[in-house]
Amino acid sequence: MIELDCPNCGPRNVAEFHYVGERHTRPDPSTADPSTWRAYLYLRANPAGWTDETWLHRSGCRRYLVVERHTVTNEIRSVREAGRSAGPSGVRARAGEPIGGDRAAGPA
Repeated sequence: MIELDCPNCGPRNVAEFHYVGERHTRPDPSTADPSTWRAYLYLRANPAGWTDETWLHRSGCRRYLVVERHTVTNEIRSVREAGRSAGPSGVRARAGEPIGGDRAAGPA
């Protein structure tokens, strides 16, 4: 069983979460050409090793999380709220706002 330690709800079974995808940076709409948008929308690295992923805690706090997971062993190194820094301070991008709401896709 894979268990994710939600920063809001505590340790939970992975069945409570929805995998959104690999984290990647959205290109600037004013400068991106069609091939850049295509790559952003459809191409993923799919590495065999450590990767940052976005997950939605759909059966709990309904917040988006960043999970650092090893794709071969499923070992979880860290879990934090999306919009928080990776450092120990964990500053939110927008204090007091839920991240993601009911949107189907997570932040980039």
